[in-house]
Amino acid sequence: MKIDLILLRQISVLSGFFGLVAGLVTLIPFIGLFSFIFLICFMAPLVIWLLAKYDCISLNSVQDGIIIGAISGFVSYLAFSLIYIPVSILLIKIFSYSANYGIGLLLGNANFFILIVVSVFMGVLSATVNAFTGFLAYYVLELFNKFK
Repeated sequence: MKIDLILLRQISVLSGFFGLVAGLVTLIPFIGLFSFIFLICFMAPLVIWLLAKYDCISLNSVQDGIIIGAISGFVSYLAFSLIYIPVSILLIKIFSYSANYGIGLLLGNANFFILIVVSVFMGVLSATVNAFTGFLAYYVLELFNKFK
């Protein structure tokens, strides 16, 4: 698969939008955990499904699903971090409120460099997991295409 700039932009915009939405939803106490798990594990199948539904991509090989999944996972986590980390820090510093106690301790006491390193590390972890789920999404889409 040759990824052109238009397709890369579409993947990045969709992933960034869903990452921003996940960043806002994760701030809600009881559903935040499910939103975070969805962000880490299932963002790539959502992006692949939307792009395939509107005929923006045609997955020709397993590598296509893996590459799109990795890009989607990394971009969505970085967009998530742009919303979640500053809003969480504001909630901790101003209102002494944290949706998650462990994250609250990390964000309340960490410096800027540590937050950047942790965000990039988690982005790479999200890219790895989403590459695998993009791989699975490729096979599921191929199975549905065989039944058509």
